[in-house]
Amino acid sequence: MIRAGEEWGSPASGPPDLVVSGDDAALAAAIAARPGELVRWTPTQGADLARALGLDAEAPLSREVPLDTLRIDRGPTAVNMIVVGTPPDRLRRFSRRIAAQVTVDGRSLPVEGAVTSIVIATGEFLRGHDVVPRGHPGDGRAEVQVYALPPAQRRAARRRLRGGTHVPHPNIAQRSGTTVDISLSGRAAPVEVDGHPAAAASTLLVSVRPGDFRLLL
Repeated sequence: MIRAGEEWGSPASGPPDLVVSGDDAALAAAIAARPGELVRWTPTQGADLARALGLDAEAPLSREVPLDTLRIDRGPTAVNMIVVGTPPDRLRRFSRRIAAQVTVDGRSLPVEGAVTSIVIATGEFLRGHDVVPRGHPGDGRAEVQVYALPPAQRRAARRRLRGGTHVPHPNIAQRSGTTVDISLSGRAAPVEVDGHPAAAASTLLVSVRPGDFRLLL
């Protein structure tokens, strides 16, 4: 886990234990089966974690850095981002609102009324948009955002996503922590894990696994 004032990672300790090619979800699936491994990853187009890390497949891989994962209780693993409801980059005037209670490390987020989107991230980007400017995949914490934007504000917020200037915002609650508990009233909401649809859910428990794997950079 990265700490203030310390250099992140260390010189590579040896050859990789695991070689992965694919997007964020492919990396997450490999890590879920073999946590703690030293991984060489060749990201494909659209891999948002690679964007956050500045990963260059052509550069010599001389360091290894510990990276966190997000583990859904009885569900898939993520290396970048989980979204419940409508993803922020797809938010529209008529996007469905959901009644949600969100707690981070046992503390409820102050959310007024129904929400459209709940973001849990160790990374920063979603489909190239800088959704979580404070995100860092190696700090041992998840950044949580809960969107309660009225319809008239959604288009402007969506335009600001690419540059990360949509936050701070009085109708986007933010908090960081290690355990996130989500409970929805009514029917289940869509869930997206590392950019791919997952099973809809009305409850979700997500925990950060600090340093769950090591990546060659």
